[in-house]
Amino acid sequence: MEITQRYKLREFVNKHPEVLKSLNNWIERIENAEWKNHNELKADFPSADYITRNRYVFNIKGNNYRIVVVLIFFAGDLNIRFAGTHAEYDKIDAITI
Repeated sequence: MEITQRYKLREFVNKHPEVLKSLNNWIERIENAEWKNHNELKADFPSADYITRNRYVFNIKGNNYRIVVVLIFFAGDLNIRFAGTHAEYDKIDAITI
């Protein structure tokens, strides 16, 4: 998968440096993935939640942090929409962000 909008991840780490190791692990797993569908994603990330409109939520570092993405399987594109704490996530609308 190709990760787009990476600057959001850099901003995330700048704000929450304690997440760096977990985030790097997540990035490596994403970049090595070649998912063709939802089931393949769920095999690698069982806790990832499908919201709607190609949006998924990934839990990072024991569900203390969340990343919202738009995932286009056929293009191999994962677009970062939000990265933040669980409390910050609760304040956004993951469907429209």
